[in-house]
Amino acid sequence: MNNPSMTDLLEPILASDERYTAQAYVFVREGLDHTVRKLKKPRHVSGMELLDGMREYALQEYGPVTKRVLSEWGINECVDFGHIVFNLVDAGLLGKTEEDSIEDFMGGYDFHEAFIKPFQPENPHALDKGKTLTIG
Repeated sequence: MNNPSMTDLLEPILASDERYTAQAYVFVREGLDHTVRKLKKPRHVSGMELLDGMREYALQEYGPVTKRVLSEWGINECVDFGHIVFNLVDAGLLGKTEEDSIEDFMGGYDFHEAFIKPFQPENPHALDKGKTLTIG
């Protein structure tokens, strides 16, 4: 018997919840792996730890276009990561503890602050209109 591919494993989830693309699920799985690798010893990851790891991983992978990429996959706020995680849990592809809940992913961080602001100039008004820049 062949091992099922990630696409095969995601097919029932994608059919029951059309909010997120297959890429979103793969990304969350990779982000979880990234977060666990950062720990000194593998253990359960809390929702907030996962959110921090996802932010770091997303910025590392996609830089200034992170927010746009996530949005194309249906991920627009932290709770979307939670919905994806719990869809994977419901499908038996991830585990959870009794203390874990979707509320762990609510609040989190603002996507503009997390994914846009790091790439904006510190002083966007440094060159006011009407002033010329002299070089040399």
